[in-house]
Amino acid sequence: MTFAEHQKGRVRRAIALAIGVAASACPGALLAANAGDQLYERTLMTAADARCRLFSPTISAALDASRAQARGATLRSGATELQVTALEKRARAKAAGAACDSKDLTLAASRVKKAFEGYSQMLSMTYPGDVSSWKAERSVSATIPVWRLSQPSSFGANRVLFGLAGRTKAVIAVATFENGQRPYVARVILRDTSRTLGPYIDPRSGKNLAGKVAPRNASLVFTAESRDEAPLTLLPTGAKTGLAFRFPPAVAQAMSQLDPREAVVIEFAFAGRGEEDTRKAYIEVGDFAAGMAFLR
Repeated sequence: MTFAEHQKGRVRRAIALAIGVAASACPGALLAANAGDQLYERTLMTAADARCRLFSPTISAALDASRAQARGATLRSGATELQVTALEKRARAKAAGAACDSKDLTLAASRVKKAFEGYSQMLSMTYPGDVSSWKAERSVSATIPVWRLSQPSSFGANRVLFGLAGRTKAVIAVATFENGQRPYVARVILRDTSRTLGPYIDPRSGKNLAGKVAPRNASLVFTAESRDEAPLTLLPTGAKTGLAFRFPPAVAQAMSQLDPREAVVIEFAFAGRGEEDTRKAYIEVGDFAAGMAFLR
């Protein structure tokens, strides 16, 4: 057997795996035991689609959302960021070796289309995490701002909804405070992936999100660009008034690079006597990246 024939056989076997996962795909739920296989196979087909234009935009978006969800499940199962990156690299290399008109790839693509057709038409999706969930909504209003991707959090007697809202998918935190108090600024604080090798997770933290954040000197800090009265459609359930803080779009990109097991901090600052008074809400990263892909 020549080297070329050997490589072709490896590519065929890799695509055969993708055919298997497509035939039994269940995008809404991934088992931790096979999360790595799911990630490999869906990364392979996503890469092949990018090169060969195998799917419609809606199917491509559905497949990419499922790939992002599989990535999160693989990390939750105990794989390191380096291991996940290496697996994705192998999958993309396999996809690069497949001819766009090969019978194996054509069959795999047809199975993917069949498996993801229904999923691509879904208007809403909930992505449960270890502590909290993200709710994604594809429906959008031309006149009324609504949440597209959101997660609620409580801190003391205060509440916040954080995520993406409106047609532009702006990064927003809408918060209500006891006794009508009004912070003068809000910040999103999250791990700087360019200066760290992985998440900071205290093994003793359990479901306490405060034990899943990076130290301040290893974090990016984004200050809200604006503070306004929150529209009624964005308020937490039961709230009558609240403040909406809008953050730079870079927050979403930075958050999508994080480990799903970690958390980000939303810090609200109040004017005090001398020193600044701050209150912190914690948001679980979870499947934020999958939710963003779902909206696409």
